[in-house]
Amino acid sequence: MMERMPQLIIFLGVFLLALESVGADFKSVFVFGDSQFDAGNNRYLKKCLLQANFTPYGSSFFPRPTGRFTNGRTVADFIAQYLGIEFQKPYQEVYRELENDPQMSFPSNGVNFASAGSGLLPNTNQEAGVTSIQVQLQQFQSMVFNNLLNNHKRLHRTQIQNSLFFVVSGGNDIFSYFLPQLGIKPTTRRYVLSMLKQVVHFTTKIYLYGGRRIVLFSLGPISCIPGRVLIPFVSSSKCHVKMRNMADQYNAGLKRFVNIIPTLYPGAIGVYAAVYDTSKKFFEDPKLHGFSNTTHACCGNGPLNGMLQCGTKDYKLCKNPNEYIFWDFFHPSERTYELIAKAFWNGDEDEIWPMNLKTLAGHK
Repeated sequence: MMERMPQLIIFLGVFLLALESVGADFKSVFVFGDSQFDAGNNRYLKKCLLQANFTPYGSSFFPRPTGRFTNGRTVADFIAQYLGIEFQKPYQEVYRELENDPQMSFPSNGVNFASAGSGLLPNTNQEAGVTSIQVQLQQFQSMVFNNLLNNHKRLHRTQIQNSLFFVVSGGNDIFSYFLPQLGIKPTTRRYVLSMLKQVVHFTTKIYLYGGRRIVLFSLGPISCIPGRVLIPFVSSSKCHVKMRNMADQYNAGLKRFVNIIPTLYPGAIGVYAAVYDTSKKFFEDPKLHGFSNTTHACCGNGPLNGMLQCGTKDYKLCKNPNEYIFWDFFHPSERTYELIAKAFWNGDEDEIWPMNLKTLAGHK
């Protein structure tokens, strides 16, 4: 018996180490929102008018366009790499795979529900056939309560509780507010409050479904995007002041909400990812961050390359997308996304609060 003791100790040590690594490697992300995180959901929607499933989208990283609205990876993709897991597949892709293979399990690394063009308000860009964040929530719910395709599978509650939940939305709502439209507009304050109410509703539902690590991304420099020239009478030489003020109102309200998440939802952790504050540094000192152009889109046409979507007829393409903050009329370049992702992964509290994603992912 004594002769077998060393082997037994080694076996128990390996067994315990294996148990420990199972918990440590339980890494999963569920992604909701708009084109900043859309990994290709819209390309499966035949009636959706907002697409990026053509060249040169994705050309800096992927062998072919994936439906991402940038030249490569998004923030969600970079965070997946930092976690050491595969990119989250679009929900629409997962749905079709499950339809074709009833024996297939739900992805252990999470799912991406984001749809380009969607907003916090259910009517934002609905005429374009996008998937609202309310419907995205319903899609997640169907995976929680095993009524997706009636295949009697459900997401394991342990996976949900240990997952990160990313929510990035609101930019399309605010941009739409400044477009010409019929009828009387609500005040900016009332409009922003209606957006924040949707955030609270969404977070409440995620919590009830088991989510405990919720990351809410602020609005970025939407007032400075090249696509602002699509709004009548807007200057191409300076950012849109009223849009900036409205975004500031929303961001301030979002941060206040994150601050009370532990009180409203016992056991939950809320994180505020300060996209605007983080990216502001790129505009203030572009050379330090490797940028030579902070105003124009790398790909597009017209003033600021913001009048025409990248990849459509007569578009122009810059030589080095990494030197541009903006890839197209609305979206950052992969380089910008990478810098933002690094800041959120291991940055300090002026970038992500009250903890960075590396800390959040390892939180017990």
